Amino acid sequence: MTDQLEAVADRPREQLQSVDPVTGQPGRSYDAHTLPDAIAAATQAHAAFQDWRRTSFADRATIIHKAAAILRQRKDQYARLMTEEMGKTVTDGRAEIEKCASHCDWFADHAERYLADEPVDIGGGEAFVTYNPLGVVLAIMPWNFPFWQVFRFAAPALMAGNAGLLKHASNVPGCALAIEEVLHDAGVPRDLFRSLLLPSREVEGLIKDDHVAAVTLTGSVGAGKAVATAAGSVLKKCVLELGGSDAYVVLEDADIPAAARIAATARMVNGGQSCIAGKRFIVVRDVLADFEAALVEAMRGYEMGDPSADGTKLGPMQSIKARDDIHQQVRDSVARGARLLLGGEVPNRTGAWYPATVLADVRPGQPAHDAEVFGPVAAIIAADDERDAIRIANASEFGLGSGVLTGDPDRGRRIAAEELDAGMSFVNENVRSDSRMPFGGVKHSGYGRECSSFGIREFTNIKSVHVKPLEHASGSAVE
Repeated sequence: MTDQLEAVADRPREQLQSVDPVTGQPGRSYDAHTLPDAIAAATQAHAAFQDWRRTSFADRATIIHKAAAILRQRKDQYARLMTEEMGKTVTDGRAEIEKCASHCDWFADHAERYLADEPVDIGGGEAFVTYNPLGVVLAIMPWNFPFWQVFRFAAPALMAGNAGLLKHASNVPGCALAIEEVLHDAGVPRDLFRSLLLPSREVEGLIKDDHVAAVTLTGSVGAGKAVATAAGSVLKKCVLELGGSDAYVVLEDADIPAAARIAATARMVNGGQSCIAGKRFIVVRDVLADFEAALVEAMRGYEMGDPSADGTKLGPMQSIKARDDIHQQVRDSVARGARLLLGGEVPNRTGAWYPATVLADVRPGQPAHDAEVFGPVAAIIAADDERDAIRIANASEFGLGSGVLTGDPDRGRRIAAEELDAGMSFVNENVRSDSRMPFGGVKHSGYGRECSSFGIREFTNIKSVHVKPLEHASGSAVE
């Protein structure tokens, strides 16, 4: 490994170049870190962890509450930064920063209770379960919610007593450094949390470093498989939140205009660039035509506009390449029989723009049916009845979020709780993350959970402890 590090250290330092999605023009450039830089940071984080793990929950909470206050103070600044680097509207950016702040406050207030020792009666002595931090957690995060997805891991991980390293997406380096700044300004020791502007090809070497205890990734299925392989090869815990092709079942008893408004909201989260955005709307035939018309009307309300202006509902995609990939998926779907009801044309303007789009007659063999379309494209799929709609919803490699739109809440509750193969299922509202509820998926959408008590415990050693006076000890021959 020493020879490998020396070879890497001899390479010229790379540059990470941000690009403004509105214009396609280059923004600020940043010096990238090398693998030796990253391993040095991991070593320092591990050393800082030895002290941090022994701090009280009260001391940690003071710092994380301060991080929340700093986020709120700098809300406009960071919203503009997201707009510049990945095209998020400032309205959505401000909401994202507020969500990060609330998340920090939640875990500052609840971590101690989530991780309190749990007594167990095993018939003698004192027995309990305790939660110890694991050490340095490496977070590999995407661009689409560049603050939220980091704080979603960082607040509980730090409150649990862990250290953190952030390898953010290469197109949001400014956001990565801003997050480090927030935490350091709040009082998190400098070495305990670091943002690493590390090329993706170097991540495997960092995962395998002895000072990294665990890994969390939000990203694509391909990235998840690569990280899981690397982490598994050295027997390290990982949590994976991967892609989604969230299905919403629209039943014949639904209020169709209301269902269409919920569907449009679900589809257009972050301009459609969200793993938990609704993507497939599976509609029973009795209300299919009415739903198609209502969804087109609802989606028309998402007009493209300047993301830096208040009230804009649809900004650009994160890059021109991403926009072109979305358009190709739409074209291929139409070529295979999908019917274009709205949008579907690249506008004649500079930048990574794509309009709100609706496809009907979506069937297997079309990208809009089989793949994740990471943009503002709603796919309408016909189903014969409730049973057929559930079958179609579950016939996917993904299982992140799902929804049921129905006039009968009891019917929706049954389908959501018992029938849909997903980590989350919401009735008559769009799927979203919440600090109080576990967040994650099944199948190719990943494994493990974030948020709530389940999330904060992912990166702890769940330890069984049994204490008896020595004079009462007897031992057991049974394992």
